[in-house]
Amino acid sequence: MITRYALFEGYIKDGKTDAFRAAVNARLVPVWTQFPGSCEVRVMFGAERDEGAPEFPLILAISYPDRDAMAEAMNSDARIVSRNITGEIVAEFFDGRIHHHVTEASEYSVKS
Repeated sequence: MITRYALFEGYIKDGKTDAFRAAVNARLVPVWTQFPGSCEVRVMFGAERDEGAPEFPLILAISYPDRDAMAEAMNSDARIVSRNITGEIVAEFFDGRIHHHVTEASEYSVKS
């Protein structure tokens, strides 16, 4: 399994945190869950961080079974719609940059 992360590094404009989160949930989540080939969509809003750590008010993680599935999603109409909506939301609520990282995951059972 691979996961593509979108890291929103920066700051939400003063007093707009609730509106930012509402816009993401109402406008972007329905599109992200339509990415073809995806297995899981996780939307994580920043809550705390270590002193001095960069701020990530939003981290999006979309998992795929393989790179071919991810490539299909990256070339889909849903991604184009997502990019347009993201641009609108970023312009209104966010100061910073968005960067993407792809990870390959391994899972291990936790012994209790």
